[in-house]
Amino acid sequence: MLPGLAGWVVTAIVASPGHSKDLLHSGDPFNTDRYVAPAPNLRWESSIALPEVKAPERARISGAPAPLSLPQLTELALRNNPKTRQAWAAARAAAAGVGIEQADDLPSVTGLWNINRTQGVSQTTGLVVPFQTRFGPAISLNYVLFDFGYGDFQTQAAEYRALAASLAQNRVLQDVVFQVEQAYYLVIGVEALVRVNELTLKNTQTAHDAAQRRRESGLATVADVYRTETQVSQAQLNLTRSRGELEKARGQLAVAVGLPVNDGLKVQPLSSPPQIKEVTTSMNELLERAKAGRPDLVASEAQARAARASAQASSRAGLPSIDVAGGAARILFGDNRPGVSTYTVGLNLRIPLFTGFRDTYRVRQAEAQAEQAEAARDALYQQTELEVWQSYYDLQTAGGAISSTDSQVKSAEQTAQATLARYRAGFGSILDLTTAQLDESNARVQQIQSYLNWFTALARLNFSIGVSDILTPASVKK
Repeated sequence: MLPGLAGWVVTAIVASPGHSKDLLHSGDPFNTDRYVAPAPNLRWESSIALPEVKAPERARISGAPAPLSLPQLTELALRNNPKTRQAWAAARAAAAGVGIEQADDLPSVTGLWNINRTQGVSQTTGLVVPFQTRFGPAISLNYVLFDFGYGDFQTQAAEYRALAASLAQNRVLQDVVFQVEQAYYLVIGVEALVRVNELTLKNTQTAHDAAQRRRESGLATVADVYRTETQVSQAQLNLTRSRGELEKARGQLAVAVGLPVNDGLKVQPLSSPPQIKEVTTSMNELLERAKAGRPDLVASEAQARAARASAQASSRAGLPSIDVAGGAARILFGDNRPGVSTYTVGLNLRIPLFTGFRDTYRVRQAEAQAEQAEAARDALYQQTELEVWQSYYDLQTAGGAISSTDSQVKSAEQTAQATLARYRAGFGSILDLTTAQLDESNARVQQIQSYLNWFTALARLNFSIGVSDILTPASVKK
């Protein structure tokens, strides 16, 4: 290391003596400042090749591209979303931590092969002893017999952490499914909104044609034509905006599924409006199911128990421990002397006397961390109750709104048709016609929003409980 460093310094000084002198005097001989900007207000420019970010590998549905159903999208998301791999890797790491702690229950055996050449001074005569070369193999063993339960509590804490990590992975899977459901329902909702805006544009164009014909026959003014032209322009604007929102929703769904945002993802529409059913399960039963089966809530309990076990282990770290140690070695000499074998065995009683109060503060820290984990568990417990409560009544409200908006759409549609017929027959005003058409458009938009609210509330209720079988939406056509 030192010869290489010296050579580098000499080479740098010879190649650029002024620059190297500046580096040495600046206190940065390795020029680490090249990794930061020269000033807070300046942009950092890299002088080295930056690492390349590669696109992740993504699974796809085999066969020709076709509109995907919600189950297919969910399957892709669970395979592609990086969060699932991240959570799985965390669970594997936590499981390996259990093995690390359990390894302390087994003896530690170390093998060694050494060679050394020494020259010493005789302690009796003071004469210099000639060089001696010694070499040979050795083996040592150490095994803890008793430690007042320190290792057992450490293992228990690791087991709870592994349990929490696996439960956290389950919650991540549920979160990915929930994200896909939200994005999917948003796509089909915006698609329905596009169709409503297309119908609205068609209706306003029909009203515009009727106004022009009445004006040509002298039954309407030019103001009526201008009013209908305004309605047509507004309908075109709404249609353009909804189509843009549809592309944004498709991009959001593609990201949730784990596909490129520009993949052009297509989804299968619903075969029929959602079959609205009441949740027959009582609120108390839903709350109990969430408390018992929601993965992140159970994981928080496991984390609290892991922290408590760690605190108990810390309280025993300052107690004595007993271990047995042994070893064997074969010493060979570089001259003609015969080799010898050595053996050692011992029983050690280790009694920590003073560690600078390190153990005292380690116990305090572990106790505080255990209390922190328990408080986090209680906070999540209350949050779970609130989420189940709110999503339950959101679903009830959305179900009631659907029947109201269905009736509203039917009435508004009939009113708009009747008003258009009266206007074409020469009765009624253009204001009545545009108002009726606007009411029909608003009613259809509210109907779509009520369907979207119901689907979203259903997905949120399942997610807040931590299950997916409370209610299922209508089937999708293949």
